[in-house]
Amino acid sequence: MESTRKQIVLGILAHVDSGKTTLSEAMLYRAGVTRRLGRVDHKDAFLDTDALEKARGITIFSKQALLTAGDTDITLLDTPGHVDFSTETERTLQVLDYAVLVVSGTDGVQSHTETLWRLLRRYHVPTFVFVNKMDLPGMERQELLAQLNRRLGEGFVDFGAEQADRDEALALCDENLMDRMLDAGQLQDADLIPAIARRHVFPCWFGAALKLEGVDALLDGLDRYTRPAPALEAFGAKVFKVSQDEQGARLTWLRVTGGELKVKAQLTGEADGEPWAEKANQLRLYSGAKYTLTEAIGPGQVCAVTGLTKARPGEGLGAERDSDLPVLEPVLSYQVLLPEGADVHAALGKLHRLEEEEPQLHVVWNETLGEIHVQLMGEIQLEVLRSLLADRFGLEVEFGPGGILYKETITEPMEGVGHYEPLRHYAEVHLKLEPLPRGSGMQFAADCREEVLDKNWQRLVLTHLEEKVHRGVLIGAPITDMKITLKSGRAHVKHTEGGDFRQSVYRAVRQGLMQAHSVLLEPFYAFHLTIPDKMVGRAMTDLERRFAVFEGPALEDGQAILTGRAPVSALDGYQTEVTAYTGGLGQMICTLDGYGPCHNE
Repeated sequence: MESTRKQIVLGILAHVDSGKTTLSEAMLYRAGVTRRLGRVDHKDAFLDTDALEKARGITIFSKQALLTAGDTDITLLDTPGHVDFSTETERTLQVLDYAVLVVSGTDGVQSHTETLWRLLRRYHVPTFVFVNKMDLPGMERQELLAQLNRRLGEGFVDFGAEQADRDEALALCDENLMDRMLDAGQLQDADLIPAIARRHVFPCWFGAALKLEGVDALLDGLDRYTRPAPALEAFGAKVFKVSQDEQGARLTWLRVTGGELKVKAQLTGEADGEPWAEKANQLRLYSGAKYTLTEAIGPGQVCAVTGLTKARPGEGLGAERDSDLPVLEPVLSYQVLLPEGADVHAALGKLHRLEEEEPQLHVVWNETLGEIHVQLMGEIQLEVLRSLLADRFGLEVEFGPGGILYKETITEPMEGVGHYEPLRHYAEVHLKLEPLPRGSGMQFAADCREEVLDKNWQRLVLTHLEEKVHRGVLIGAPITDMKITLKSGRAHVKHTEGGDFRQSVYRAVRQGLMQAHSVLLEPFYAFHLTIPDKMVGRAMTDLERRFAVFEGPALEDGQAILTGRAPVSALDGYQTEVTAYTGGLGQMICTLDGYGPCHNE
């Protein structure tokens, strides 16, 4: 199994419409994987295999392809570019060695490019940049390079420049490179590899994927300037997605990070608190829609495994730890309207199956109203969900009007005490509730001596705090950005049972929230609005009316650019309005930008 070839997993990321799928297709064609160049507009792209993707001309599901560049075997993961599917992109990032960020030469850096860049930084993914569409009128190389360095941070270097110019630019990015330049007068590949891996340098190539310009240079760069990830001796793997094949078999996609995974190996993990053990029946190496079976896969390889029913995206197997929770989460909620006479529980089961594949889809069953709600990122996702239910299960659904998902938090620290003492039961809990900075989520801790409350009970209290979504006292929205610390508690030698602490914990949280000053939080969009400059007055008035905070306008070539943030609820439908009043010349791009105090509490 030992091969001398280098294995890397490479992701391609981009803002929608910058030519990401076109670049993937060009790379596959130049690497000899495909005989002809597939095109999105001809609906024959090798990677956009799904009927929905062909119809919309966008990538919705992450795919993979296998290719070689020189001595490097590359597993290429193509990710969705549309903001509605950015959680799928985020999960894929956690298994990448390197990424190629595609920037459109005609549009430059967009706000969604900035969101992707933040995610690449968060997951420490070394990145190469391909500036596409250089055959069309737009900015010059120098302008684009300056914009990358200005908007995304330092380190972008044109690798198509003369070596002397390139080396000079590189020396400014990294101290080691500066020392090498002073010593040797020029830089070797071996000097650049660690600087790129440490994200000090981001090599850039300029070209036109549709005309195959610059694609060979990019492939050559990926071969020359990458190194395999350090592998552990012990077996480890990370699950990054779940899907199903044509026959309806569940596929668990994982990347091996250490050791080796053999076919028929027993894998173990934990799902919903229950341990599981299952056999890896088949190991499939996919390229586009086709796959080959393999006996074993080693570090740096990705495969789809059949036979696993319990593993979830983000789960670590063997020596690999579980992923952190994704940063991006759904902000809209819609009621699912079933056709007359449809069995609600059967429909719920089908939605739960899709939820396993699309963790950014949250399915909520409201027992009291007998309603199913889905929480998601946006309207395109709704459309995808509708057609997946129809194609796969023959279930035709409609959706009720969308609602915003609010959250609540507190503004000052507060103690909460919970008491539970019916006949022959007893438990008491003292909790401290403290506000945290926006975007922190929930944190739980114990700061209580064992002589006051036994370690087992303390652990149980933390379990009860973590197991449930606690709701605020304003509108019953989930609480967030808060730390809850167990300060003290009491149990009775004879009468305390586990369930008693659950009751007292819930009561303590509720009592603390009732006393504290609560604020309502709503989701915000960061927006990037480009319009003809003569319409800037109208746009500014609109945005002020929609409670936006913005800077600008920046004027470039007869266009005005406004950037800022506004509540998701206030921007609802504004994109359509912009298209209408600018006669299709205006463009509004929104990306989720966390939660903030509600504008009309």
